Amino acid sequence: MRRDLFESLTRWKTSISRVPLIIRGARQVGKSWIVKEFAKSFSNVERQ
Repeated sequence: MRRDLFESLTRWKTSISRVPLIIRGARQVGKSWIVKEFAKSFSNVERQ
């Protein structure tokens, strides 16, 4: 499952002037899922 937001997060990650990340949205739309999937692209995140 890929979403457009994943591409936006990837651009955020590679940006030189990135700001703190805030994910907002309605309930049960996949916010936690996208953050968990995105966290896999970082090397210092503990995986469960």
